[in-house]
Amino acid sequence: YHSALEATKAVFLSTTDSAATSSVYFNNTEPTSSVFSLGTRAGINQNSDPMIAYCFSAVEGFSAFGSYTGNGSADGPFVYTGFRPAFIMIKNTNRAEHWYMMDANRDGFNDDNDFVLADSDDSEYSAATYPTLDILSNGFKIRGTHVGRNASSEDFIYAAFASHSFKTARAR
Repeated sequence: YHSALEATKAVFLSTTDSAATSSVYFNNTEPTSSVFSLGTRAGINQNSDPMIAYCFSAVEGFSAFGSYTGNGSADGPFVYTGFRPAFIMIKNTNRAEHWYMMDANRDGFNDDNDFVLADSDDSEYSAATYPTLDILSNGFKIRGTHVGRNASSEDFIYAAFASHSFKTARAR
């Protein structure tokens, strides 16, 4: 589930599939601050099988979740998070594409942001070959025209977590 997709759609971290539409995922019921609903799909709500749900919510200065529309240009969209992201995960929901994960810790700065795929056991990919994004003080800027991160008029969801949380940071 992702709030940008609503409760009628689902994306699966272990596959490259586009967003699937069905009430068997989340009963067409939006979650509240304390409860989420499950449909009848095996693998999500299978009788007597243990399940784990990882639930995230945006926290100002620490985490952001949302969507953007690609423009197909090397000068891609800017996504405001309100903080400098340390980790970003992006998924094109319109087509079968990977989950792209980038971070600000392993590589140099910006044009050196190599990436890994959440749905694959491949080694990391070079940003020199596949331009990804620039990590900025208040969000990220998509670079390149790859369909997995910036296809024209297609929808993308993202999750981002801060390098340093301004919300709880204390000066010394």
